[in-house]
Amino acid sequence: MPNTQELSKQVKSKELLSTITPDMALQMMKEGNDRFVQKDMIEREHEWHIRETIDSQHPFAIVLGCIDSRVEPSILFDQGIGDLFIARIAGNIINQDILGSMEYACAVSGSKLVLVLGHTSCGAVKGAIDNVVLDNLSPSLRHIQLAAERVKTEEGFERTAKNLKFVDLVSYKNVEQSINDIRNQSPILRNLEEEGKIIIAGAVYDHSTGAVHFC
Repeated sequence: MPNTQELSKQVKSKELLSTITPDMALQMMKEGNDRFVQKDMIEREHEWHIRETIDSQHPFAIVLGCIDSRVEPSILFDQGIGDLFIARIAGNIINQDILGSMEYACAVSGSKLVLVLGHTSCGAVKGAIDNVVLDNLSPSLRHIQLAAERVKTEEGFERTAKNLKFVDLVSYKNVEQSINDIRNQSPILRNLEEEGKIIIAGAVYDHSTGAVHFC
């Protein structure tokens, strides 16, 4: 069986995906971010990846990320074409459409990892803390506001978007809340996790370093 470093260099076929365990999938993401931070990323022949994925795809993970333009999962985890499903929504929150995409990725396509990826200095988190009102955004921000309400701080701690420490505390809590929402709202994904067929995990990307901190 190839190790995780060898797997990261290969285009994922159905047969290759079957050899990847959920633990290996998580390890591949961690190793990929280490390569990104250390500027030692895999040199990939993109034309080869394109040719090999013309007729099918077998991503080993699905990443739920924020829409922030600075957070590109395939780059910061050093993954190639066809390696990741990526769902994006402001504040990396959970809704029915996102859950449906995750269920497809894992129950139909066989992905082994669901990763909720938040990030530091998140604009959606700041908007939620400051109670920004927009027609279609406000209902989404309510998810993050619930996370903010669950962050415990000492008396006198500034709970505003100006306090970036508070913003980041809410980002971590929001990732935790999204993971709980996945398990509570999708029996399919919860059962797959309980059966050991997938891992549902969380992480936060640090804009200042490029490092991903796994929760």
